[in-house]
Amino acid sequence: MRPNSRVRRSLWRWRRNPLRRREDVVEGWLLLTAWLVVAVGGPWAGAMGAQATHDILDRQRAERQSVTATLVSDATDRGGDRTGPAGDRVLVTVRWTDSDGARHTGRARVDAGTKAGERVVVWTDRQDRIKPRPLTPAQAEFQAVTMGATASLVLVGTAAGGYRMARVVLDRRRRRAWDAEWQEVRSQWGRAGG
Repeated sequence: MRPNSRVRRSLWRWRRNPLRRREDVVEGWLLLTAWLVVAVGGPWAGAMGAQATHDILDRQRAERQSVTATLVSDATDRGGDRTGPAGDRVLVTVRWTDSDGARHTGRARVDAGTKAGERVVVWTDRQDRIKPRPLTPAQAEFQAVTMGATASLVLVGTAAGGYRMARVVLDRRRRRAWDAEWQEVRSQWGRAGG
């Protein structure tokens, strides 16, 4: 099918036609609305999703700082506290002193096999709570692009799914109206033949 014939077939809903029903006009407007949402809303949602993710990750990078902490106990592989595919990091208690001289204790993930008394780098937020290391700028950019693309695809999928569901409802209404009209025509044929 040539692209021109597809466009012409889509636009028939607005032309004057004795066979055109109200459902056809509604379907035409819904199709136009869905295309506008895809063309305008998709890129907008992608840009807003990427920008929001970028802002959150930038804020995390600005709020988190690295501190040197000392292990309170050995970082032994205890089964339940493993992370990663090989269980190479375990959750242990560490102590550190912040820039004001206040001492803090918390639990952080460190390499398995690290001994008590060794120094490790942990990341904390402004309330001196241990947090994961912030993403690098390249990782943050990749995540922002991924989230933007996801937001765009969700909006486009929602618009397409909404149009498809509306079309199913409109097709049912058209079939019921067509059945009713055929019943009326059949009854007239029966009287004309008798």
